[in-house]
Amino acid sequence: MSERPDRARERAGRERPAAKQHEREARPLSDRVLMGPGPCNPYPDAVEALARPMLGHLDPEFLGILDETCDRLRSVFRTPNPMTLPISGTGSAGMEAAFVNLVAPGDVAVIGVNGVFGARMCDVASRCGAEVVRVDIPWGQPVDPERLLAAHPSPAVIAVVHAETSTGVRSDIATLGEGKGDALLLVDCVTSLGGIDVDVDGWGVDVAYAGTQKCLGVAPGLAPLTMSERARERLVERSPSWYLDLRMIGQYTGPATGPRVYHHTAPVSMILSLHAGLGAILDEGLDAAIARHAECGRLLHAGLGDLGLELFVGKEYRLPELTTVLVPEGVDDAKVRAALLDRYGIEIGGGLGDYAGKMWRIGCMGHTARPRNVTLLLGALAEVLD
Repeated sequence: MSERPDRARERAGRERPAAKQHEREARPLSDRVLMGPGPCNPYPDAVEALARPMLGHLDPEFLGILDETCDRLRSVFRTPNPMTLPISGTGSAGMEAAFVNLVAPGDVAVIGVNGVFGARMCDVASRCGAEVVRVDIPWGQPVDPERLLAAHPSPAVIAVVHAETSTGVRSDIATLGEGKGDALLLVDCVTSLGGIDVDVDGWGVDVAYAGTQKCLGVAPGLAPLTMSERARERLVERSPSWYLDLRMIGQYTGPATGPRVYHHTAPVSMILSLHAGLGAILDEGLDAAIARHAECGRLLHAGLGDLGLELFVGKEYRLPELTTVLVPEGVDDAKVRAALLDRYGIEIGGGLGDYAGKMWRIGCMGHTARPRNVTLLLGALAEVLD
């Protein structure tokens, strides 16, 4: 006699193996206040955009958003450059894209090095076969424009970091633009774009790149890049990187219009998020967003001084969005950072290179750049150091 359907379903339910833990629920994550050197807490609009419906990378609706994103980047970079686009990758991809498209074997690249990321520029340029002229400046000091301009009579490229993340130093770009001559001026704006003034055309910058995870207030994953027409005329004929070849990518986005030529599958959700994050900045007003970062930096610097802590960088070239603090003698760097994270949910960064264990790097960028977060950190730090 056949089994009744309802009993068969009941028996099947009893026999079904229990779901594994990873199939039942996602691993919980802490909601941190991100005050390290990046990433920051993203703008709510940028977070919400990640959950929007998925579109194909050639869908007309997505291409419209992509084009708007490039226009918004032009506004933030302060340039009408057609070749303005989000590179698929983090800020380091922006760095590499700039070099592999403009530096040919044997080209002279003068590079200012006052921290970790200037040194990385040297590494990338050397991999392109460049003759690297490295101009070293002590950590904690800005790049000296006159030394860079005098370093070689006819470089193909002069490269510098605007806001050095490893030290918290701002360097003068406008003087380099005025004196660059026939060289292309290449600038790392990863930590500066959206947080302090960046004026690509006003400063004579030929190539600039950034990262989404800092003052732009978006998750890590894209590297906004802009390139002047002067630089586009000097693109290498065949980039050693297929993935980062701007001649090819430029047929899909940036200067591309009308029908697009497929290059790679764009990170659709990240571009939707960048579109929203840039919208949040432009709705606030770019100058207002920069002023908000400046005010948070002022409050943080004053509060750290009240705690008796020594700031690493002089006031005249200190960044508001990335502050470097010397760890007091006898204080365990790692234990303080762990206590801030475990007790208060606040992340700050440690030092790099010779300053590992001797420095804290405190970021106040993007949506994190709010006075309430400065007050929270100062109070927590005072308790931990007490």
